[in-house]
Amino acid sequence: MLGAAVSALCLSSFSCDNQASSAQQGQSAATSQAQPTAAAVQRQPQTAEPANVIPEFTFFILKSGIRFTKADLAKTGNQVFILFDPTCSHCQHEAKSIGENFDKVKDANFYFVSMNDPALMSTFLETHAKPLVGQKNVELLYDRNADFINKFHIPSQYPATYVYGSDGQLKDYWNGERDVDKIIASIRK
Repeated sequence: MLGAAVSALCLSSFSCDNQASSAQQGQSAATSQAQPTAAAVQRQPQTAEPANVIPEFTFFILKSGIRFTKADLAKTGNQVFILFDPTCSHCQHEAKSIGENFDKVKDANFYFVSMNDPALMSTFLETHAKPLVGQKNVELLYDRNADFINKFHIPSQYPATYVYGSDGQLKDYWNGERDVDKIIASIRK
């Protein structure tokens, strides 16, 4: 219960603009229910900057529930992590743009990561980025333990996109909307 309240508090701090009023309400409710423990605060990244190297993590493949860790990442091509909220219009737009331009970024590996309810996540790609559905280098991952915000970075807003090289080194990242040509250029670096 406390973990859910801490996650709700963290999520509300970088929610999509179109969720601002509900995020503020959620933050008030989470704050009144529980304060973060020292252990929860210590698990958060120590800096405002994202991890320079892909950290160890455990996510779950949405459709199967199978554990997905750093060892499961593709061995070649850039690794693109997109932390998203399925109800965020900016996230939907970025996914759509990537789908429409998939032929230009098809050598990268995409990991769409969300801490939201799996029921909300389940139709995200089918609804907003149909060209990505069934691609071997696209995974939809559920982060039920908030590993992303605890190990990668706490972004300022959704979507938060992180491009790592095949060597695991951070190449680029951004929070919020970005022009599709800049997205493609960053992914192809």
